Amino acid sequence: MLFNKVSYRRGIIEGVIIYAIGRLGALITPAFFPDWMFVAVPLLFLVFQYILPPVWAARRMTSTKRERLSKRFWLLGPRIAAICFGLDVVISLFCGLPLTMFEVQQGPVVLRLFASGASHLTIPGYLFYELRTAVFLFVFYTIAVVCTRLAGGGFLRFTMPAGGNRVTL
Repeated sequence: MLFNKVSYRRGIIEGVIIYAIGRLGALITPAFFPDWMFVAVPLLFLVFQYILPPVWAARRMTSTKRERLSKRFWLLGPRIAAICFGLDVVISLFCGLPLTMFEVQQGPVVLRLFASGASHLTIPGYLFYELRTAVFLFVFYTIAVVCTRLAGGGFLRFTMPAGGNRVTL
């Protein structure tokens, strides 16, 4: 369906770029957006972070007709998740944590670890946040890539032994 197919490496790079756009967009305070965009734009950033990167990468990659779920596609989800997780750690440390609906950006984690008062962030609190993010990225990206590949290649394909003439479904 997509206009041009790309290599494995380029698919990963495109997925990581989409994740970076969503992650950097999640740093913007939702109150910045007017009216109905107050809800729609942060949801769009969540789609760019969690749904679009693995689906986009898996749909864009070239594969042979026989290749359904080879080793490279089983490793695609964890590979993109690992790169995106590393990018998430860097963005969190130097730009800030992503925001939920009614939060205000409090600054980079590096500064918040040494701050006092309401903006203070503990090291175990930050590590728990990153662990939760890593688990979610690895699990969800793997599932998304596998489901995308199965949906694109047909996953109910088998041959029925119907006498001399075999029927392939």
